[in-house]
Amino acid sequence: MFVTAPDLSGAAWRKSSYSNGDGGDCVEVADGFTGVVPVRDSKDPQGPALTFSADAWTSFVGAVREDRLRTV
Repeated sequence: MFVTAPDLSGAAWRKSSYSNGDGGDCVEVADGFTGVVPVRDSKDPQGPALTFSADAWTSFVGAVREDRLRTV
């Protein structure tokens, strides 16, 4: 299934509460898009953004909160 990416030119980005405060690991998300959550690297605001389904994003955030993600 092909889904057209939303127009993010007017998106209001906010830094994730899980980003650290010293300039690294900065993830921003944009709210207000029906059914999708745009995500980008705050250090590269003109760079690409990934768009996740709202359900996938909710699952990911839940896994982070519950420390269910393993790092290799």
